[in-house]
Amino acid sequence: MAKKRPILGITMGDPAGIGPEIAAKVLAMKEIYDICNPLIVGDARVMNEAIGIAGVTLGVRPITAVSEATFTRGTMDVIDLHHVNMEQLEYGKISAMAGNAAFDTVKKVIELAMANQVDGTVTGPIHKESLNLAGHHFAGHTEIYAHFTNSTDVAMLLVDGNLRIIHVSTHVSLREACDRVKRGRIVKVIQLLDRACRQFGIQSPRIGVAGLNPHASDGGLFGGEEKAEIVPAVEQATAMGFRVDGPIPPDVLFSLANGGFYDGCVAMYHDQGHIPFKLLEFIWDNKKQRMESVRGVNITLGLPIIRTSVDHGTAFEIAGKGIASPEALLDAIEYAAKMAVSRA
Repeated sequence: MAKKRPILGITMGDPAGIGPEIAAKVLAMKEIYDICNPLIVGDARVMNEAIGIAGVTLGVRPITAVSEATFTRGTMDVIDLHHVNMEQLEYGKISAMAGNAAFDTVKKVIELAMANQVDGTVTGPIHKESLNLAGHHFAGHTEIYAHFTNSTDVAMLLVDGNLRIIHVSTHVSLREACDRVKRGRIVKVIQLLDRACRQFGIQSPRIGVAGLNPHASDGGLFGGEEKAEIVPAVEQATAMGFRVDGPIPPDVLFSLANGGFYDGCVAMYHDQGHIPFKLLEFIWDNKKQRMESVRGVNITLGLPIIRTSVDHGTAFEIAGKGIASPEALLDAIEYAAKMAVSRA
């Protein structure tokens, strides 16, 4: 159903965090309406207060259905779920109420996308402890999306600039992550990464696959996973027609990719991919004692719908102060719009 300007459902995230504030800042940008029709899914009262915190000029228009949205600059259309008690809401605090509100918005935006009422979804940050305190026992957005879309082969992709890093596993223990390094899973994420790169306009993606062990095991000196699982996966993917190198020592791969040598990378576990990505994209200003810049997009691949997100958390320490950077959310919206147009 994607049109020239796709409809994007954007969740407000945890209402006690910076999600509502950065959503308000982004929807106050005129250029947003050049690439999409944005629709906030959350609580109209929270968003109205967030507009004041953000210091932007916007009106709030509570609606109950996508068909009621006008997508007019200067007015924020909000699918209003009425799930936040403003008298109980405390910025920067973990609570079951905030966790339940965040969960409700994610579930709702998934329902809208599965019903083809929105062309893509963009999620604000949630707090896992609040989520679980509310009785929703998921490790994060990826797992919620997989559950409600009945998807089994999903993967997390981090994107910004030249860096495109997909993960064989994410929210599991390091011990379990090592056990999940299997040929079939590696081949699957290579396929997902290649497809995503083509959606981004890269015609013939070159993909680098990280080793699991130091120096990619140095020929078996530091572990056997490379020989047993990663090398066969790379060989199989190559035989399938993908441009793949590996296993490459992890301490080299991401520098090559950042310089443009690779169009995408396969990381074997969460921190292997997240640490180099966030080292480059999260810039701390020690004088101001806060993040000067926070960039990066988290994309869930392997779903029947589009889902992009900021790659940062709720930032409880600055929530409600009006200083949160909207850069990552703007990037996430731009990627979702690009993917929706590509899919049309």
